[in-house]
Amino acid sequence: MANLTLITGGARSGKSSFALELAERKYSRRVFIATAVPLDEEMKKRILQHQKKRRALFHTVEEPVHLERAVAALPLDTDVAVVDCLTVWLGNLYHHLHEDEATVRARIEGFLKALDQVSCDLILVTNEVGWGIVPENPMARAYRDILGLLNRRIAEKADHVYLLCCGIPLMLKGDPTYGL
Repeated sequence: MANLTLITGGARSGKSSFALELAERKYSRRVFIATAVPLDEEMKKRILQHQKKRRALFHTVEEPVHLERAVAALPLDTDVAVVDCLTVWLGNLYHHLHEDEATVRARIEGFLKALDQVSCDLILVTNEVGWGIVPENPMARAYRDILGLLNRRIAEKADHVYLLCCGIPLMLKGDPTYGL
């Protein structure tokens, strides 16, 4: 793997915009791996807004479930791939795997291993969900816990980690001049 950047933060904190800006500033051949599924009108509108922000500057790959395959199949001339977002991907896994936690964990391990084989730089976007109230049901608590574990495991691998707060990127790990 070349260079791995993790961007985390709360909902609507500017994570996706920052990821796109970083990719546009530093790279010319860009791929965007989208994990969202347009299940309702509100999500369709969100997806359209994201597409408009990317314009034609990114080749888009839509992969809601098999993220390990998507990163393994990136074109060889790709400079950077932006994955947006791991939070939605994990929710998709829970849905498609019928909340089978052991299989979800195995798929996460497969994705983490796939990251080691990628030759281009990667920018992964995720949400920090463990700072709010404790969810009321076991499935939501398990999801929150596994997302926290996924984020931690990727942060360990990452060269750079940013926390977005109120639209401001805070460098948590890596070279403070990276991305400037």
